[in-house]
Amino acid sequence: MRGIRLALLAGMAACSPVIAAGTASAQNVAPLPPTAPPPEPAPATAATPTTLRDALVRAYTDSPVLAGERANLRATNEGVPLARADALPNLGVRGGYTSFLVQGQNAFLQPDEALTADAQLSQNVFAGGRIKNSVAAAKTRVLAGRSNLRTTEANLFTDVVAAYNDVIRDEATVSLNRQNVRSLEVNLQATRDRFEVGDLTRTDVAQSEARLSGAIGQLRQAEARLIASRETYLQVVGAVPGELAPPPPLPNLPADPQAAVGTALNNNPALEAAERLRDAAGLDVRAARATRLPQADLVAGGSYFNYLGTLPSSVVGTSVPQSGTSAQAGVSVTLPIYQGGRPAAQVRQAQARQGQAIEQVTTTERGVIAQARTAFANWQSSQRVIEASEAAVAANRLSLEGVRAENSVGNRTIIEVLNAEQELLNSQVNLVSARRDAYVAGFALLAAMGRAEAEDLGLDGGALFNPLTDYERVDKAWFDFDDEPAPRPQGTRTVDAPAQTPFVTRPLEPQLQRPVDTNPANPSGDVTTPR
Repeated sequence: MRGIRLALLAGMAACSPVIAAGTASAQNVAPLPPTAPPPEPAPATAATPTTLRDALVRAYTDSPVLAGERANLRATNEGVPLARADALPNLGVRGGYTSFLVQGQNAFLQPDEALTADAQLSQNVFAGGRIKNSVAAAKTRVLAGRSNLRTTEANLFTDVVAAYNDVIRDEATVSLNRQNVRSLEVNLQATRDRFEVGDLTRTDVAQSEARLSGAIGQLRQAEARLIASRETYLQVVGAVPGELAPPPPLPNLPADPQAAVGTALNNNPALEAAERLRDAAGLDVRAARATRLPQADLVAGGSYFNYLGTLPSSVVGTSVPQSGTSAQAGVSVTLPIYQGGRPAAQVRQAQARQGQAIEQVTTTERGVIAQARTAFANWQSSQRVIEASEAAVAANRLSLEGVRAENSVGNRTIIEVLNAEQELLNSQVNLVSARRDAYVAGFALLAAMGRAEAEDLGLDGGALFNPLTDYERVDKAWFDFDDEPAPRPQGTRTVDAPAQTPFVTRPLEPQLQRPVDTNPANPSGDVTTPR
């Protein structure tokens, strides 16, 4: 099994409730501290969370994109028997019936009816290398098709990983924003109560109202993004996301971009496909040149005629048979002398396509290098953002606690408490976003390095697609009536899946669970579970 297997195991219950990104060459990102449980715990009969591996297996099994690329590879496989068919015997039979309605005046031996049948057998023995090079080019294109299938797998899995982590990120973002809205609702009511007794001004009430309105708008935007992420997950995976477990750490990511590029240049399937197509184009040039050379065929044939008793039986005392057979065999040699410039045009066309294929290799190589370096840079950058965001979350927690304490003795205003709470919320959103970005960038790096395919991921939930199975079945096929069953849809339709909603159930962040107003006249109290 190629590459390092990514153990996407289901038992990740001990992971952080937000994305846990880690590598073998860097320490895993520390999760947020445990949060307080909601007032009403979830039922014990809750469904088992879906793991990232479950999502990958489902996409691998049911994706119409992957099924379509497999069908395309099967079509490419048929190029080999098509090219080899010119080297196999060719047998044909032709028959006919003729009725002579009007006889000529001198047609003394003309029958009224005739039944004829001819058989022709030919076998090519020399084609100047055209058939051999055509078969070799077809086999090379099969190898390119397999690499293209690997590319499709890697791209699909990258999309699944991104969609999976997008849902987790947006669920956390919605949960944080929803919790913030509920906290601001409690604070607004407390501010209004204190305004009624003259402890606060109308300005304080307006500030709380404005902050609540802004938080509601921010929540609605987060809910819309969550719905979009869940719909994208449904599109890519083919199933409703449900409750998603935190993804496992990514192992053995490279220590520097040079190592990533080196591995990518050796393993990237897109580059391998481009190189195979370049080789096939070179074989096409050889096959085109062979059209100028002689061609030799062994030929044999036979014929049968029957005049159905309508031929005059004798002429001048000679009996004429009413039916008969004949046979012949020999060698047919064709020596092209002049073909109107067709061979030269075919060679030039093949050479131009070979030049295009050569340049495509360079283009693909540049893209692979850029992809590997960019993914590595994004992954490293996200790691730094995670560190900064964790520090920001810790600092903002401490700041919020201090501002609330100072507000309780009258040294801080309500707006300062609201600002501190907003900063904590923003830093937490930034943290979950950075963890999502780090994980997706790390997986994209694995894909660029050619280590994000079904075999690498160890998706042994069922039999993996083996491209050799279909190729070996058709490689030596010679029978003219060996058809396939009619194609049937392989990908799962999502038309019956329900429209996604922004509903989430997540633990509360303790600091955001408290009311903003900590004035002794308004003691702290728990905020109810977010809607």
